[in-house]
Amino acid sequence: MNTAVTIYRLVEPYQYEKEIKKSVFIAHAVPVLSEEQAHEWLKKLSIPEATHNCWAYRIGQKYRSDDDGEPSGTAGRPILQVIEKQNFDQLLILVIRWFGGIKLGAGGLIRAYSGTAAECLRQAPRTEYIPQKTASILCSFSDYALLKARMAEYDAQIINEEFGAEVEIEITVPEDAYTALYDRVLDLTRGQAVIVECQ
Repeated sequence: MNTAVTIYRLVEPYQYEKEIKKSVFIAHAVPVLSEEQAHEWLKKLSIPEATHNCWAYRIGQKYRSDDDGEPSGTAGRPILQVIEKQNFDQLLILVIRWFGGIKLGAGGLIRAYSGTAAECLRQAPRTEYIPQKTASILCSFSDYALLKARMAEYDAQIINEEFGAEVEIEITVPEDAYTALYDRVLDLTRGQAVIVECQ
């Protein structure tokens, strides 16, 4: 019995707005590939004049959240729990709050932040996340066209090519297809090509 959990990624940035007891909550969900990218988006989307800019992200095994002045554990952590519960990876959610004059209390804040983040994700366009490996293939010009023609068989995407004395092809390939592609590259080039996994 296969009990593997489907992990999702966001297709594109998405925004959702909700008013709760006169406070306005605006959720931004953004796909991110690195912590640096998450912080760039936070700089771009945060509104310093707003009452609070609370956020959380998950990128593989990296998790972070911030309550931005709300009582500890009432904003960032509930947003992170929404990301985990809906099985998203490589995702940042920022929830901006404009205070409307009515205090919500700790339970109310948790419901407001998690509810806004959850509804934003429910509506956002998603796709199944397939873990990828990045690799570099060094081959001769005579093998280049043949190798390039076979990439699609393994759902490999060419992300960069450099032509010098030899050709260097940088690719991404689904993790579960990497070993088969590796063997195929060596087979097609009679062991002449070099394929190295990038970190």
